[in-house]
Amino acid sequence: MKNRLIIPGLAAAVSLMAAPAYAVDAETAYILNSFSFLVNGALVMFMAAGFAMLESGLVRSKNTATICLKNITLYAIAGIMFYAVGYNLMYMDVTGYIGSFMPWAADDAAAMAETGANFEAGYSASSDWFFQMVFVATAASIVSGTVAERIKLWPFLIFTVVLTAIIYPIQGSWTWGGGWLTEMGFADFAGSSIVHSVGGWAALTGAIILGARKGKYGTDGSVHPIPGANLPLATVGTFILWLGWFGFNGGSVLALGSAGDAIAMSNVFANTNMAAAGGVVAAVILTQLVYKKVDLSMALNGAIGGLVSITAGPDTPTLGSAILIGAVGGAIVVFAVPLLDKLKIDDVVGAIPAHLMCGIWGTMAVPLTNGDASFVTQLIGVVGIGAFVIVTSTIVWLALKFTIGIRADEEAEVMGLDKVELGLEAYPEFGRGAHSI
Repeated sequence: MKNRLIIPGLAAAVSLMAAPAYAVDAETAYILNSFSFLVNGALVMFMAAGFAMLESGLVRSKNTATICLKNITLYAIAGIMFYAVGYNLMYMDVTGYIGSFMPWAADDAAAMAETGANFEAGYSASSDWFFQMVFVATAASIVSGTVAERIKLWPFLIFTVVLTAIIYPIQGSWTWGGGWLTEMGFADFAGSSIVHSVGGWAALTGAIILGARKGKYGTDGSVHPIPGANLPLATVGTFILWLGWFGFNGGSVLALGSAGDAIAMSNVFANTNMAAAGGVVAAVILTQLVYKKVDLSMALNGAIGGLVSITAGPDTPTLGSAILIGAVGGAIVVFAVPLLDKLKIDDVVGAIPAHLMCGIWGTMAVPLTNGDASFVTQLIGVVGIGAFVIVTSTIVWLALKFTIGIRADEEAEVMGLDKVELGLEAYPEFGRGAHSI
């Protein structure tokens, strides 16, 4: 069977040697780059469904419809605010610290010219805007899961407006907008810090100011686990996030107009996949060793922790290194969840360990495989972004708390936010039994 391939293989090799080197023209590269932004952006958009399913599965059934509403609404808000102010605030940075408070508008005039069309921009303006916009919603989704089951709907949505319009774009301009962190050499390929730790810091400040769910912690310091209502749904959500992450990291190559770009994107896809695998296996093994039983929710967050960990630098590791980076992320999740409980910080879905702590780890791990990165510069980026988000999000949370209030009342928490705030239930056929605390 193998011998039958020798002659055709030799012929193909000779023809390739004789053929001139193929170079993609500027218009073709423009089309391929735009296509990459659109398809990878669509994958990232699908992560919104993943977050909705993961969070819906990890809350109690009496709060499921509220979680679904929050996730679809925050995605819509993120898009509108990134158009109205966020994009130019992030990418029109001329000071090194902040961009322009102006609505975004596409400018494809050069590529659309009837004569003398110019494709030096490299991609269509709207494809770039769309790809950048879907990242914003991810940061807001992280907050949603942490503060679930006891926050009122409208204060959360108002916080989302500020996060997506102001907080996220300003700190993003420091790196992706060519600001001061870029000038220092800070490296965050697809957003371990810029996206995930930002959502994590905002979630952490919100959880502290909001307080824990009723019945989560006893006066004697005991922790009372509150199981989620639908672990199969949470598992499906995790798989959707894993799939969407290929667009998240792969699209951040920002080009698909050459063979080199295709190779780079392929390597990023492979490393992203294996980091998630490392996170799952580490979480499964550690929960067996520590708790004597494997914990499914830990395994799910182990996958996410591995994905977040590789996001800062998925372009430089080997597959083996990617597995180890992801495995450390999985371990962080296993040990950070009980640490938060000791501190009485109630994180419903485990987003703070998976996104904040693993985001910090992933950012600091970049120099391990990227010789151009510096541990000192990476630390400055982590601290700078963290300090900014802590201060700004705390101001917003406290302003909301002392004006319209952020905490649902005790009756709403007991009965469920679905019935009290929305007037409906996600699973009405389950009856009153779904309303137990």
